[in-house]
Amino acid sequence: MGIPLSEHTFGRVSFKRGSLLGQRVLVLNSSYEPLQLVSIRRAVVLLLQEKAEVIEAIEQRLRSQSFSLEVPLVIRLVRYIKIPRRMRLPCSRRGVLARDRDTCQYCGIQPGRAFLTVDHVIPRSRKGETTWENVVTACRDCNHRKGNRTPDEAHMVLASKPRQPQYIAFALLGELERHEVWRKYVYG
Repeated sequence: MGIPLSEHTFGRVSFKRGSLLGQRVLVLNSSYEPLQLVSIRRAVVLLLQEKAEVIEAIEQRLRSQSFSLEVPLVIRLVRYIKIPRRMRLPCSRRGVLARDRDTCQYCGIQPGRAFLTVDHVIPRSRKGETTWENVVTACRDCNHRKGNRTPDEAHMVLASKPRQPQYIAFALLGELERHEVWRKYVYG
């Protein structure tokens, strides 16, 4: 189904006021890593300037007198944008829970944030630090079972090795979780 566009014009493409313009589009680097969320208007500009290509779209189309364009959900930049990698994110309970997707890294359950804890893989009593590489999400039972031991000593296996998340993807994490199509670009 096409969406006739009118009222606001950018170059050859017109935009209708309404819910469509409030929609956001995920911009991926040419390497498919998430960079930012932009308005549909900005995404269309990037597409018209041939700086990006549509990766995922909805069935509706943007129409003008001379052409038609898919309504983008995800676009990918044609040229790679270098991102500074030195940015160190502060390690926090909220951040660890978000990185681990509110899932116990020992048993895999998702009881809800109120019932999850942050566990030090190498216990603090053994000079384990509170860093992205040493903390994981754990349910209360698993954290209690592990106690003051390492996972090996407690005969427990981590679902994944803890690591610092990429800054850009992590900064967008809450937003990207809201749209099913976008999730695969964060965790893929």
